Formats: sequence, structure tokens, C-alpha cells
Amino acid sequence: MAAENAALRAENAGLRAENAGLRVRIADLEGRVAALTEKVAALAKLVFGRSSEKQGAGKANRGEDEAVAGGARPGAATGRRRGQRPGSAGHGRRDYSHLPTTEEVHDVPEGERVCPRCAARYAPFGEETCEQIDWAVTLTRRVHRRPSYRRTCRCPVPGVLVARPPARPIRRGRFTAGFLARLLVEKFVLGRPAHRIVAALAFEGLDLAEGTLAGVFAALADLLAPLAAAIGARNARAAHLHADETRWHVFAAVDGKDSTRWWLWVFVGPDTTVFRVARSRSFAVLAEHLGIDPDTGRLPEGRTLLLSSDFYAVYRVLGALDGVDTLWCWSHVRRYFVRAGDAHPELAGWAAGWLERIGALYLARAAMDAADPAGGAHRYAAAQFSAALNGIDADRRAQAGTAGLHPAAAKVLATLDREWEGLARHKEFPDAPLDNNAAERALRTPVVGRKNYYGSGSVVSAELAGAAWTITATAERAGLNPLAYLTSYLHACAQAGGNAPDGQALLRFLPWAASDTDLAAWQRPGRTRPEGTGADPRRRTGPAP
Repeated sequence: MAAENAALRAENAGLRAENAGLRVRIADLEGRVAALTEKVAALAKLVFGRSSEKQGAGKANRGEDEAVAGGARPGAATGRRRGQRPGSAGHGRRDYSHLPTTEEVHDVPEGERVCPRCAARYAPFGEETCEQIDWAVTLTRRVHRRPSYRRTCRCPVPGVLVARPPARPIRRGRFTAGFLARLLVEKFVLGRPAHRIVAALAFEGLDLAEGTLAGVFAALADLLAPLAAAIGARNARAAHLHADETRWHVFAAVDGKDSTRWWLWVFVGPDTTVFRVARSRSFAVLAEHLGIDPDTGRLPEGRTLLLSSDFYAVYRVLGALDGVDTLWCWSHVRRYFVRAGDAHPELAGWAAGWLERIGALYLARAAMDAADPAGGAHRYAAAQFSAALNGIDADRRAQAGTAGLHPAAAKVLATLDREWEGLARHKEFPDAPLDNNAAERALRTPVVGRKNYYGSGSVVSAELAGAAWTITATAERAGLNPLAYLTSYLHACAQAGGNAPDGQALLRFLPWAASDTDLAAWQRPGRTRPEGTGADPRRRTGPAP
């Protein structure tokens, strides 16, 4: 009997241990299911839902707050139909008189200008006019003829005279500066992959091999590199930067890299935007761009930096350096609340409350930006901002200690608590945006390109992509036409014998140092640079060139 009792006790102990193990297993699986549920909800929202930073008319009293919180224009999410409001004056018909113009006269035939009854002639009575816009793509083959002359005397001078050959941006290349500039704009501004560019040229009668185009792009990488480097040097010295990164594929085998996944980094300064395609997502990329001393781990002497970003680990490391202040992105925090509410319907009301709190923060900051810094309206808005921030601080502390808090809500609040210092620091920098949307918007063009051509086929192609986006994005920041700007730059390369300009010749193409004549020539056709609006790149704050 004693032996049987001992066996039962042992079996019972074994079952208890097994039960405890199963309970742990169940808890682990429930946690995984919850995490996957949140991920599925977030992905479904990305694919099938509206943007989390836009709000429909059904969300009463929160449309404007959330639109501001997401970086949208106040009043943009009011639920009204898109387009012009009924009864509004509108902008009128656009003026296209700056376009090259041809005129066609459509006249009544001579024999029909008489009265069909009495044969009296009709007298001229003015005219009616209308416009049409035509789109004609013209590919031209330029044949350069250079007559030569032979010497007819016996003097010790050259025996044959001939004009110099035409300047070429690419040595021994057959494409003009305008053609090459359009190639760059087509791929890196409009996001068209190379094979589609080749197909478009074929429609117009130019049969161009993709291999030829690849060689052209490789040569352009060398020409654009010095200009991109000059822009990057100014960007690295900026007092305030927005930074972000996204995946990028480079389909090439390189030493020390066991996959094709690289990373596209962006750094947005006051008047520059710089892209770098790097092998990793590590702190080394930040250190190289900012010139951080690898031995001391410090910024260059006398340098300070205010960094706006999300709270990825490398930005935390950067924020720990002397002279660096980090501002975390409120839009990122807001998305955590949105996703929790989407994944768990029982948290919808809780998430809505937090979106209202963050919306109030954005509204107060928008009022500060719109008010005169020396006026009472600015002081009132600043007080409202402080009150909104203090309210968020108090509510997060109170809710974090609530018994029985939903695990998903507790997770979001834990993130808010962990990142609070960088989020609350916005109070110390009232001129800096509350979010990192500037960097995310800058990445939009490369991401569209990634959907079309998947990445870069070689390291050289990746370097060209970073340089081209740096140049075109900075030109657009200055209100310039990338096509006209690149055409002028490549023409200078041709005049330099197929080399990139240097010294003062290169300085001419930096938007903040360019002359009024050049800036006017590089403006978008039919547009002028408004005075006193910051569209002049030389009026922006930043270090000297």
C-alpha cells in the first residue's frame, strides 16, 4: 500500500510539473498570437485601409486634431468630397503662354464668305481663339561637321587646321548633356526603371541596348560624385538634421556581405537632403557621415547637433554623445496607439483618447508657429503646449499603474515611458517639428523607385542612386527644376573635358552659393522664385559653403 501511495504521489508530482509547463507554453503561445494579431492588423491596414495619419468624417471632433498630428494640413480631413468647393472662386485657368507657341489659322473658305441669298460679301469681324497643348517628344541626331584646311605655304606652322570637336559630358560618348540629364530625371526623379526608359525611347525610334544604358549610368556616377559630396559636406555640418533609413537591395556580391540587403539612409538639413546607400544599418554610417572621431567617439571640435528621428538604437547611441540632442518623433508614438486600437477593438476608445491628446499637442505647436514670437498669442500657445505635454505625462503615469491593464495597452505605454525623455525634450526646442515626417517624405521618391526597379544591380549603381537623389532632392528644396539644373551641370562637365568641375566651377552649382542669373535659369518654366519666402536657398540658415 505504501508503495502504491508513493507511486501515485510521484505520478501526481509529474502531472503537476507537466501542467505547469503546459501553462507556460500556453502563455507563450497566447503572447505570440497577440503579437501576430497586431502585426496582421497593422499590415492589413497598410494594404487595405486608410492612412493612420488621415481621418474620415465619421470620427467626429477628432478629424482636425488627427490631421495635424499626422502632419496634414488642418481641415484637410473634414469628410467633404475632393475637389473645388461649390461656389468658390477657384484659381482660374492656368497660363501656358511661356510654352513655345505655333499658330494655325482656320479660316472660312473664300466661296462661303458671301450671303447665300443675295451674294453680298461678309466683312471681317475680329476672330475667335482657343488653345490646345500638344506633347511631342523629339529625338534628334546631331551631326557635327568640321571642315579642315591645309597649309598652302612652307611656313613652320600647323599643316592642317580644323575646329575642335564638340564638348561631351562623357568622353567619346554620343549623348548630349540634355539627353543625359533627362535619363537621370526619368530614373531617379520619376522612378522609371531602365528597361522602361529603353522601351519609351524605342517608341520614338531610338533602339538603345540596356547594356549601353548601364555603361552611361556608370560614367555618370563619376561625374555626379563631387557635387553630391559637396552637398553632403554642408549637410553634415548642419545644426539640425532629420534622419531615417529604409531597406535597399544591391544585387552584387561584395566581401564581408552575405546578403543583398543594404540600407538607404537620408539626412535632411535646413537646405540640403543627402542620401547614402550603405551596407549596414549600424552606427558606423552615422559616424562616417557626421565625421565622428573613431578614437574619441566625439563630434568635430565645437560642433553641436540637434537630431530629429525615430527611436532606433543607433540614434540612441548618437544621443549619448556630448554635443548631441535627440528629439524623438511623435508621429511614431501615435502609430503605436493607432495599431493597438486596430488590433484590439476593445481598446478603440482608449486609443482614441490618446490620439486626441497627441492632436492637442500638434494644434498647440501649430498655433505657436503661426504666432508672432514676441506677441501674446505665442505665449498663450506655448502655455497650451506645456499643458498638453504635462497632461500626457500625467495620464501615462496614471494609466501605467492601473490594475488589469490590457497587455497591448501596457506595451504601448511602456514604449511611451521608455522614450519619454526624447519626446518631452521638444519643449526645449520650440522651433523644431514634433515629428520626423521631413525625412520620411524625402524617402518617398526612392521607395517608389524601389517598387519599380527593386534596388541597384551593382555597387556603382547604388552609389549613383545616392548621388542622384542627393542632387535632385536638394535642387527641388531650392525650388529648382532638376532637369534644367542637371543639364547645366553636365554641360559644365563637357566643357571640363568629360570631368566633373572643381573649385569655383563646382561652387557655382551649389544652390546656396549660385548667382541670381543661374538660379533664374534653373527655375521651373513659367514659375518665379517668390521673394522673402525662403525659396531662395541662400536665405536659409546653415553653415557657410
